[in-house]
Amino acid sequence: MARDGIGADSGDGGTVIEEAAVEGRSTRWRCTGLHWQDDRPVLGAVRGGVRHERVVEPGAAVGWRLGGPRRCSGPHLAGEPERRDCPHRAEIDPVAGAVLCVPCQQVDRGLALARDRILDDGRTYRLYLAWFGGDLVKVGLTAEQRGRSRLLEQGAPVFTFVARGSLPAVRRAELTVSGSGLARERFGVRAKAEQWWHLPGAAERRARVAGARAAALQLLAGHPLTTYPDGPVVDHVELFGLTDGPPPSYREVTALADGATVCGVLRPPIGRMVFLDQPDGGEPLLLDTRRLTGWALRAAAPAPCSGVELRPHRRPPAPDAQGALF
Repeated sequence: MARDGIGADSGDGGTVIEEAAVEGRSTRWRCTGLHWQDDRPVLGAVRGGVRHERVVEPGAAVGWRLGGPRRCSGPHLAGEPERRDCPHRAEIDPVAGAVLCVPCQQVDRGLALARDRILDDGRTYRLYLAWFGGDLVKVGLTAEQRGRSRLLEQGAPVFTFVARGSLPAVRRAELTVSGSGLARERFGVRAKAEQWWHLPGAAERRARVAGARAAALQLLAGHPLTTYPDGPVVDHVELFGLTDGPPPSYREVTALADGATVCGVLRPPIGRMVFLDQPDGGEPLLLDTRRLTGWALRAAAPAPCSGVELRPHRRPPAPDAQGALF
């Protein structure tokens, strides 16, 4: 598998995707999505069994033209490091959130774990608490070998590991914490993004997570786990480019279609979400890169985006301090 920077020179005049478009070879590079590996965001594509991964570099200019039909990206199977190609070459809904066809969903290891179809697999898991701002505290589990990749992919501004143990023990702990109302197991993308404008300073962020961890550990007294009462609280706000918050106004990509073009200059990814500054100086676009998954990609020259559905967002006004006194 090759890996290089997104938009980086491939050694003979352009990116791998650009080469195919220029030289007339098969251009069916199909996007397999963005994930975090070794604490770096990586965008993948596959063509004819050849896989490429490109580090998403802030400041790089990108341009893609999407070609349909959008196809299933294939499952992750137990014991295999790479995603399998979909054996059915199934088409999926152009605007769907799911990137797998139903048969691939049924055998995908990650989905099986999320849906409690795997009772134990012999690996060690960690229980975590992630804070997304406001009252959005999430509890979850991740395989110890994955480090913090799961939290980076979720776009968690701040998190801490609470405990470690076998999958059954950590899953019971997760249910205990979520059942108490201290944290939830899921939050939608929109709820998370709305909080980006309201993140407090670093000290308050750490205090919120440390306080939630202390409360969770009280709930987990007696559980067969190794706990981390003084473990580090990890802050991703600077890594995600959110120190000063998101842009004051932006447009969210809510749907893509065959023939759409997506162009812009990358800002630091926030989980799997990325802001693209526009070549015409217009409001940035916010793209959930999962919407790219399954589309064939061809190089596109810098231009205003087309063939996309957009939803505007604007920073809400600050509360009226004088009015709040009464």
